[in-house]
Amino acid sequence: MRSELRSQIEKLVAELRRRRLSLGFGESCTGGLLSGTVAAIPGVSDIFMGSVVSYSYNAKVDLLGVSWDTLNNQGAVSEDVARQMARGVCERLKVNCSAAITGIAGPSGGTPEKPVGTVWFAVRGPRFEVAEKKLFAGDREAIQVQSVEFAVNLLLRELTKTDS
Repeated sequence: MRSELRSQIEKLVAELRRRRLSLGFGESCTGGLLSGTVAAIPGVSDIFMGSVVSYSYNAKVDLLGVSWDTLNNQGAVSEDVARQMARGVCERLKVNCSAAITGIAGPSGGTPEKPVGTVWFAVRGPRFEVAEKKLFAGDREAIQVQSVEFAVNLLLRELTKTDS
């Protein structure tokens, strides 16, 4: 793990502990990389409750409560799906804070409207819910790593700018 990512995760964990908040993730294109990266921090089990890796539409619906209508009308790589994943994590895992990632890591699967590297993020906390889209460059691994880094930083940014 890169030292700057580890540092950001340690800041996030410290902030969650300070606020007595719990954390969970919903991951699609990162396939559990975010969860594994956070779980590599010793002692994180006091705030990190778990994650759901949901590649398929069925898994997104059954495990996270994502709407079939949203998936069929907008596709899995969309703002609404990311938001529904983040909400589903909070509800299903009984956590205060969540991050969700859904995107196209490649090398195939892209379209002109949603090229490879398109990733939607949603983070949720007691007093915020934010979604952002990014377009990352590189191969599959690079897109996944950039997605993990962005999700950690987005959650930390939103958590520290609110008085939750």
